[in-house]
Amino acid sequence: MMGQDQLRELAIVLVARVRKNASIDWNLKESVRARMKVMVKRLLRQYGYPPDMQALAIELVLEQAKVFTEFEVETNRS
Repeated sequence: MMGQDQLRELAIVLVARVRKNASIDWNLKESVRARMKVMVKRLLRQYGYPPDMQALAIELVLEQAKVFTEFEVETNRS
C-alpha cells in the first residue's frame, strides 16, 4: 500500500487543486463537477492509490470540497 509520506503528499496536492478549481457553485454545475472528479481520479492514479478504493476516495474528496466551498462562502459573507 501507500506510505504515509506519499499519502501526505497526495493530500497536499489534492487540497491545492481543489482550492484552485472549486468555484462558489461548482457542485451545482454538472460539467464542472465532472471535471473536478476527473482531476481527483487522475491524481489518485498518479500517486498509486489502490484502484479498488478510488471510487470511495473520489466521492469523499468531492464531498469535502463541497463542505470546504460552502464554508469559504459563509466566511467571506461575514
